[in-house]
Amino acid sequence: MDRIDINTADQDALDAVEGLKGHGHEIVRYREERGGFKSLRDLDEVPGLTGKVDEEMRTRLKV
Repeated sequence: MDRIDINTADQDALDAVEGLKGHGHEIVRYREERGGFKSLRDLDEVPGLTGKVDEEMRTRLKV
């Protein structure tokens, strides 16, 4: 399975990842406001995701 790049994926692609459903909009907005993600740990800064992105989710994502 290909990993989803959190710096380029659209809202629908992000919402398709189990555990991120409903947060795609917030991820895209955060990325646009802050100029992108430098690491997957930056997802903890997205409103509503603090502490929710576990290692299994991280295996499906990339920067």
